[in-house]
Amino acid sequence: MTKAPGPAAASEPKVYGWCPGALHPMMSGDGLVLRIRAPQGRLSQDQARAIASLSERFGNGLIDLSARANLQLRGITADSYPALIAALQDLGLVDHDSAAEARRNVTLTPLWQPEDISHRIATQLEQALRDAQDLSLPGKFGFVVDAGESPRLRDCAGDIRIEASGAELLLLADGADYGKVVSAKTAAKAALDLARWFLQQGGAPEGRGRMQPLIARRGPPTSHITPRRTSTPSPMIGHCAIGQLVGLEFGQITAQALATLAEQGALRLTPWRMLLVEGARDLTARHLPGLILDARDPRLRVSACTGAPGCLQALSATRDLARDLARFVPEGQLLHVSGCAKGCAHPGPAPLVLTATAPDTFTLIHHGKAGDQPLRVSLRAGALRAAPQILTEGS
Repeated sequence: MTKAPGPAAASEPKVYGWCPGALHPMMSGDGLVLRIRAPQGRLSQDQARAIASLSERFGNGLIDLSARANLQLRGITADSYPALIAALQDLGLVDHDSAAEARRNVTLTPLWQPEDISHRIATQLEQALRDAQDLSLPGKFGFVVDAGESPRLRDCAGDIRIEASGAELLLLADGADYGKVVSAKTAAKAALDLARWFLQQGGAPEGRGRMQPLIARRGPPTSHITPRRTSTPSPMIGHCAIGQLVGLEFGQITAQALATLAEQGALRLTPWRMLLVEGARDLTARHLPGLILDARDPRLRVSACTGAPGCLQALSATRDLARDLARFVPEGQLLHVSGCAKGCAHPGPAPLVLTATAPDTFTLIHHGKAGDQPLRVSLRAGALRAAPQILTEGS
């Protein structure tokens, strides 16, 4: 689809080209946003409790879970930022070197078992990235380690992937259907070699760029000749072999709820708007108010960014509208409510999209992205609440 003319032009966003890392925070409408890349995507109970306390002490008590399984602390003030970073470094959650922290952008399948192939590769890769002082990658460039028997992270953003493909282990450039066979011992080094190939091929002019556009232009390296296999859908809320998966409304949790959840077990961060509580089996809504414990909950059929006023880019509030419309979204579909045309909460196409163009005013897009050509324009939030069938008319 093409970008919408006319009203949608009002929502032209500013593209920063980088993400708010711990040592490179980003200013938003509610203060600084600081992203934590927890090693192996895991928080011990003590670390989770400490993050909850730090969020309330130095921020606004709201914590986001990103699509790359990172935590984002919100509402941080400039004055409190140095003390917060020192505390996170003491917890082992932030590197002391800013360049190493920026490179260490690894998403590990949350279903790993201690010392299994995924866990070992991710640990080696994180250390190799810390040590690779010659490697200057774009801020959004990331790695995905999904080497379990059934890959589940195909929909997770990443530029270089290590995933199981039948009995083989493949290294893949994002956007390619063919990869290079590697082993558990060689995977981390091969991933860094592919990252250097990306830079040598001009994938990041002026320090920005992603793997997929480069592959679309020139194809993968000639050594990548093995086809990838099909993947397995992401798991649903509920029990799994590791513990219990708990959903977060719009991928956000309060500091108080995080502290309560940490009492139940160590936490694994996921790219699915869920936290995995290790060893848990009987969590209930009575123990965890505000969290989603039912895989049929309508809120799982909507996604929404922070919206105004929390985001400086957003032209309207988003989450109250998404919450109100959730029960009218047909099962099996997704409604994405975006505060601007960037579509940060759901960068890919969605069956139903509302993009803000002014306060409480949206365009409606079917089967597209937030910046695509709209089916309808100038829809008021009140009209959508009064007549939610508007969403699916003409689909």
